[in-house]
Amino acid sequence: MARSLGRICKGFQCLGSVSSIQTQLRQPSTSVSVRGTTFVRTMVQALPSLFSSKPRDFSLPNSSWGSEMMRLYEHYNGQCKAETEGGEKQEGPWRRLPSYNRLLKYATGGVYLSKIIQSKARLFTRNIRDPGAAFEYVLFVNSEEQKCVCVFQAGHLLEGPPGHVHGGAIATMIDTVTGTHATILSGPVMTANLNINYRSPIPLGSTVLLESFLDKKEGRKTFISCKVTSSDGSKLHTETTALFLSINFSHLLLGE
Repeated sequence: MARSLGRICKGFQCLGSVSSIQTQLRQPSTSVSVRGTTFVRTMVQALPSLFSSKPRDFSLPNSSWGSEMMRLYEHYNGQCKAETEGGEKQEGPWRRLPSYNRLLKYATGGVYLSKIIQSKARLFTRNIRDPGAAFEYVLFVNSEEQKCVCVFQAGHLLEGPPGHVHGGAIATMIDTVTGTHATILSGPVMTANLNINYRSPIPLGSTVLLESFLDKKEGRKTFISCKVTSSDGSKLHTETTALFLSINFSHLLLGE
């Protein structure tokens, strides 16, 4: 793991060199001669869009989303922007978080890095191409209330008990939501403990709501609680307490 993360650091350094080269290549029309052949630098502007392409955002609606998934998405997404009395748009209390199939893609130049560093790797919850087959979810965060919510629709590949979601898939989503929340609150963190109480099973294909709350922070420790309910809040599926430990950036990347 440490070696792999070390490669990421080197990859970022390489990307900086590539960006520098690109900037130089985009300078207006000087020419260089190689083995008697003249090349105009502007030719390099035809380089693939690899350097500027944007990653696919899996948190946006797709054709597999059911009516409850869309209803809750629109409910929270509608609160990401607010309109003043003068009709001007401003930031609302909630913010939608983009979701990619690799954490590398959150970094500047991450799309490029993801193609050269363990290019076959995929985020566990975003590794199935078939829309609606597994984890369909979107996260929203409210910094003022120190709260994070996730709208989650469970696909048919997540079966545990017949017709219901596997407990491990539920735990995966809880770890995803609480871990994201803790990272927003405290910077880079690692999961130290998840204590999950399962109250009622979740039917396959249904939409549930995960709500994450900050309990307290003590030094490097961030304590989070989370509950999973039916989309209308009438049924409690799980209750969770979670502990995350802050780590420094070099430890995260290099395992130091």
